[in-house]
Formats: sequence, structure tokens, C-alpha cells
Amino acid sequence: MPIDYLPVFLMVGAVSALALVVLFVSRLLRPSNPYFEKNRPYECGVDPWGEAAVGLFKVQYFLIAILFVIFDVETMFLFPWAVVLDEIGLFGYIEMFVFIFLLLVGFAYAWARGALEWES
Repeated sequence: MPIDYLPVFLMVGAVSALALVVLFVSRLLRPSNPYFEKNRPYECGVDPWGEAAVGLFKVQYFLIAILFVIFDVETMFLFPWAVVLDEIGLFGYIEMFVFIFLLLVGFAYAWARGALEWES
């Protein structure tokens, strides 16, 4: 049984070795000239101020990103459905409309709650 996994183990070993070689070579070849402006923390075009542990930050960036990922993943179910539409028939067709309806309900809920409003 373990011999069946030998190609997988060889591939994992080869990829790991290649990653280590690439990291080692890039460490040798990269320029190293750190200075103050290069090492400053910087995010989203806003200069940092105060302590990071007690500072307030807006979760709006993360909320928009999470909603995008959720709706994007849900719409990816449309592609396999379109491929097998002839095989699943009318039941699958109706089920996809139920799925799209639920997706639109979630979108309307997020919109109504103000999750898509971009406040600065």
C-alpha cells in the first residue's frame, strides 16, 4: 500500500527541495539596503498612527472581501450545473432557480444592512 503513494511523496519532496533552492538563491542574489522609509508599516494608503494593539481599524475592507468571496464561490456552482443541465432535467433547473433566489435574498440582506456601503 505505501508503495502506491511513492509518486506523491516524490513530488512533495521535489517541490519542497525546489522551494528551498529558490529561497536560498533569491537570498543570495537580492539587494539588501534597508532604510527607514522602506521599513515603515504602511497599509491602504493611510499613514500609521498610535499603537497597533489599541488602535481602531475599519472592518469594512474585510467585510467587502468576505462578501465577494462568498458570492463568488456560490456563483461557481452555476458552471457545473450548466454542463449537466440536460441530464438533471426540469428538477435541476427549478433547483438552480431556488439557489439563485436564495443568493439574491442574501445579497439583498447584505445590502439592506449596509454591508456594501463604503464609508470613509
